[in-house]
Amino acid sequence: MTVPMGPGVTAVMTARTGGVSPDPWSSCNLGDHVGDDIDRVRANREVLARGLPARPVFMEQVHGEAVVRLRAESQLSAPDQAPIRADGALSTEPGVACVVMVADCLPVLLAAPDGHGVAALHAGWRGLAGSGPGCPSGRGIVHTGVLALCEASGSDPADLRAWLGPCIGPAAFEVGADVLMGFGLDPVDGVAAPRFEPRAGRPGKWLADLPGLARDRLQALGVRHVTGGQWCTASTPGRFFSHRRDGRSGRQAAAICLNSGLSRV
Repeated sequence: MTVPMGPGVTAVMTARTGGVSPDPWSSCNLGDHVGDDIDRVRANREVLARGLPARPVFMEQVHGEAVVRLRAESQLSAPDQAPIRADGALSTEPGVACVVMVADCLPVLLAAPDGHGVAALHAGWRGLAGSGPGCPSGRGIVHTGVLALCEASGSDPADLRAWLGPCIGPAAFEVGADVLMGFGLDPVDGVAAPRFEPRAGRPGKWLADLPGLARDRLQALGVRHVTGGQWCTASTPGRFFSHRRDGRSGRQAAAICLNSGLSRV
């Protein structure tokens, strides 16, 4: 799907269809770490590349809060070079596309005004909560991503556009007390917490609203223009991959880039 992110920006979200991979990765699997044949993954990534006016750069995502700045020459050296290990990428240059892969985690795309910069963030619950060894600041990927894009593009958070892509939805994302504690909440069995509803008949379990949690964090940072977040990967098997639903699963991707011919900061 094409994602409207403002003038000077191209953004897309892939689905699971349109590629060459067989089951269980059928058919447009973009993940090179899920057991699929690497040549098929490369062919699927070419499908994505043909839909963008820039070269997509993939990362090794680690459920952290690190954000890297991509430039036109990013990952143009030897094919066996070390992968970029991060959960967010930004760019203020055309020619390179920021990409995140997901199969239940939440993709967040950001665009600064007037084509001055873009970013793509991979927000699983740990990265969103700022919980775990990959989040030394404890603030999480949305916080670091918004601030990094604002600094790189000379923008204010209030001027950014944010889009929340498909992820596991609030009717399907069952979590335990550890997730509530990761978000700084005190879990009380059978009692609701902000963005967490007790799971009927499942003591010690809640249903988590991942897009809602991301929206709350974006708005707390001053981001006013937030759209998307209404698609559930787990409940739409014909359209999206879901690791929670299928166990062995492919990966779809959200990508964003600047179009050529615009001034940059």
